[in-house]
Amino acid sequence: MIEVRIHKELRSKGGDFSLDLELEIPEGQLITLYGPSGSGKTSLLRSLAGLLTPDRGRIARKEQVWFDSQKRTNLSPQKRNVGFVFQENALFPNMTVLGNLKFAQQKGSSHDLSEELIRDLDLQDLRDRYPDSLSGGQKQRVSLARALAQRPDILLLDEPLAALDAEMRLKLQEYILSSHRKFGLTTLMVSHDLAEIIKLSDLTVVMEKGRIRKTGTPREIFMERRLSGKFQFTGTLLELERERVITVASVLIGNHIIKVAAHPSEMEGLLPGDQVVVASKAFNPVIYKVDEQQ
Repeated sequence: MIEVRIHKELRSKGGDFSLDLELEIPEGQLITLYGPSGSGKTSLLRSLAGLLTPDRGRIARKEQVWFDSQKRTNLSPQKRNVGFVFQENALFPNMTVLGNLKFAQQKGSSHDLSEELIRDLDLQDLRDRYPDSLSGGQKQRVSLARALAQRPDILLLDEPLAALDAEMRLKLQEYILSSHRKFGLTTLMVSHDLAEIIKLSDLTVVMEKGRIRKTGTPREIFMERRLSGKFQFTGTLLELERERVITVASVLIGNHIIKVAAHPSEMEGLLPGDQVVVASKAFNPVIYKVDEQQ
């Protein structure tokens, strides 16, 4: 268990605000941080990593205290054994992919993970290339591999998939999930993509204005309606086509567009761009907006 009780005065583009958090993070789970920009999600990750010093409070993992303002304890990032993947990769431009991975490994480590990670993350064709010759998705794959090369106990991901196209995003989601399970990590990931959150998360922490508003499983937070049925998918509403007696909704789910037909009253309040759930009820498809305000 990682215990976090911190306070930090912060400045953002939207104005000054206070990060005031009390959170217990279970070991071994994949946890997503969700909320509007400027709510303190990145600041929480940076505080855990030792890259941001709270004004007061305490952070501890098991029996090890990472930060305690009263006792003036503040472990360096290197002593916290945390891997961090940023939205913008921070690869060394003068090193090859293999060189980046080898450099990231702990000094004196008896087990070289480089070749294993190159295989696991499908980097074989990239091993001798330099970062400036890689695509955005390839760079993020290498960034994930480099973070794992440190053999961290905790993996922090600050929207690493935000700038990727849909196909590459889905591939990276699989790499993140498989790496989390294989290495037995505790993973915290910032994401605004509800489909991604529901797919990956054990728990979701909803943040707003520097505080935690709600914690629970993704389905508890975003999908509280209870529907009997065979399927339930989350996607993005692309278009509503009104015909004589029905309305047809086009919904993007993964890389596929499906169409759902229903009475116009059932589509009331839906707009293109909304995150929606497509489910079954009494053997008929239904569609409703994901409730982000619960």
